Amino acid sequence: MNKDEILAKSRAENKNKDVYEQEVLKQASKSAVVVQMVLATLFFVTQIFVGEGINWGLWALVFSANMTIYWVKYIKLRRKHELMIAIAYTILVSVMSGYYIYNLIVSSTIQ
Repeated sequence: MNKDEILAKSRAENKNKDVYEQEVLKQASKSAVVVQMVLATLFFVTQIFVGEGINWGLWALVFSANMTIYWVKYIKLRRKHELMIAIAYTILVSVMSGYYIYNLIVSSTIQ
């Protein structure tokens, strides 16, 4: 194989996507999740200090990002590890969402 054939094969495998760009997008995704966690923690602590309780919906949103990442990884890579983590995050998000919706219904002023 000559240089041009190798380059053409590499482009076909990567579907003309730049490997560096893919790596940057992967790092950006991880950074976005970290920023979500930091902001959620800040909001969580502030809400506790002002006596407003815990906003489980906020945490459900934050953990849904990780849940989605692991489901996509499992679907693409078919690794058992990703499946287990995706299921754990799904349960966590479901419980937090359910508790948040339950609290909204119970505290509702609509009759």
